[in-house]
Amino acid sequence: MKISTRTRYGMRAILEIACAYNAGPMQIKVIADRQRISNKYLEQLVGILKSSGLVRSIRGPRGGYVLAKPPEEIKLSEIFGVLEGPILTTDCISHEEACANCADCITRQLWMDMNNAILSVLEGKTLGDLVKMTKKERLNYQI
Repeated sequence: MKISTRTRYGMRAILEIACAYNAGPMQIKVIADRQRISNKYLEQLVGILKSSGLVRSIRGPRGGYVLAKPPEEIKLSEIFGVLEGPILTTDCISHEEACANCADCITRQLWMDMNNAILSVLEGKTLGDLVKMTKKERLNYQI
């Protein structure tokens, strides 16, 4: 299972916005430069995050993007779902008709367990948790 570039870059972008929570809007160019993501692609990603209600835009010369709610209230599963879609390791988890062997498949339980483990990690962490990790990491590099 491989997480898409869209999800990886989108997570990095919303984390940048979250790190600036209460400090003012983040501009696309600043996020793009810090995360080494093209402006054009980042605009698409932030558009998705905006349409989902996770971020909102502020207009004007000092405008940009801010979180729509505090980072501690945004579960990573919510961001992941918006960017990646449903968390499914295999089709048979949600659609038994996807596989003729589904009823007596030994490995289906393995796929379900993997799916549940991924969901548990994403449900158990918030964007606020990542912000704390980021700030701690930045403090460790200061001399």
